[in-house]
Amino acid sequence: MDHDRYPDGYIAGILRDTRTIAMVGASPNWNRPSYFVMKYLQGKGFRVIPVNPRAAGEEILGERVYAALTDVPVPVDMVDVFRAADAAPGIVADAIKIGAKVVWMQLGVRHDDAAAEAEAHGIKVVMDRCPKIEYGRHSGELSWGGFDSGIITSRRTRKVQS
Repeated sequence: MDHDRYPDGYIAGILRDTRTIAMVGASPNWNRPSYFVMKYLQGKGFRVIPVNPRAAGEEILGERVYAALTDVPVPVDMVDVFRAADAAPGIVADAIKIGAKVVWMQLGVRHDDAAAEAEAHGIKVVMDRCPKIEYGRHSGELSWGGFDSGIITSRRTRKVQS
């Protein structure tokens, strides 16, 4: 897989086939990106299970927080990584143990060796992307605001003379 560019069908297929997401690095703090990504994905019908050792046993957005990915008691389709890139190899090792189908590393997170290890075990990998943004792009939501629709552009338009 070329991790510099993902075919739309690859991303759309992952989002279509995913039902349960374990979010490693989920924060109970409402103003953190992981919190609002979790809330958005829940609103789109995904079950998002937070993983954060500092908040283990608490709840975030109605879901119990687990200390480790291997503690999650239900099957996980996608592991969403909200951690620094140097944490990716350990997270991938745990994703392999639990039989996850996808490892998705958030914006700014890329670890090619961890990606290669996941792919060697049949796990799909997305790096440096956000499932919230990709869901919005593939569902057409972004175009509701004029984005990715050709309506809003940085190009100057010529004024029509009357």
